[in-house]
Amino acid sequence: MPRIRVLLIEDNRLLREGITAMLNEQPDIKTVSSAGNGDALEKAKRIKPQVVLLDLGLRSQNSLRMAEAIKTEYPQAEIVVMDLMPVQSEIVEYVEAGVSGFILKDATLEDFLHTIRSVAEGKKVLPPPLTHSLFSQIVEYAVKNGKAERLLKAVKLTRREHEVVDLIARGMSNKEIARELNIALHTVKSHVHNTLEKLALHSRLELASFALTEGMVRAAKPRAPAKPKTNLNTKD
Repeated sequence: MPRIRVLLIEDNRLLREGITAMLNEQPDIKTVSSAGNGDALEKAKRIKPQVVLLDLGLRSQNSLRMAEAIKTEYPQAEIVVMDLMPVQSEIVEYVEAGVSGFILKDATLEDFLHTIRSVAEGKKVLPPPLTHSLFSQIVEYAVKNGKAERLLKAVKLTRREHEVVDLIARGMSNKEIARELNIALHTVKSHVHNTLEKLALHSRLELASFALTEGMVRAAKPRAPAKPKTNLNTKD
């Protein structure tokens, strides 16, 4: 099985050497490290990494600019940002720059490896301490600044999830959606749950509002006009 090619950009020598040695012990991961002093893009060009581990606090380089440069030059690379606890405004910027995941530097080895393997498969990963309120902030920021479309592209709802969102925005209950799409009720609930998690929303009302605001609702088919009622009791 081919190993996941990882480029580590970290200017702390102890961390750089320790993380590199730790990852290279894994049978499915091959790591090349960089001090982040200007050689990172050259190494990326040479090894064509699947995953880039980027220290958010580089002293010699601007980490955000580095992430943007890597995604511009090598869009196929998945970037994971490492930090002790990134602030919300930074996470919004990195999400918009194309970063696929975040890992806390005090994470367990199991979490660290899980993050690398997940983003290598194209998944988005955020550590549990940041998940709920943080993604809510990202969604709110994206909507307020007209960037929800970019966020929706990053989230990637499935076709069925789009259909469920559309019907929720039309005011349908889960039972009505199940009948409309000819699927089981528990399947509808699963789609609703997954969609709420992906968009970091907390209720069907928020989901419906978001869908209507961002134009996710398809135009309804026009109904035939109702026939005027005839009043048989009208006197001449």
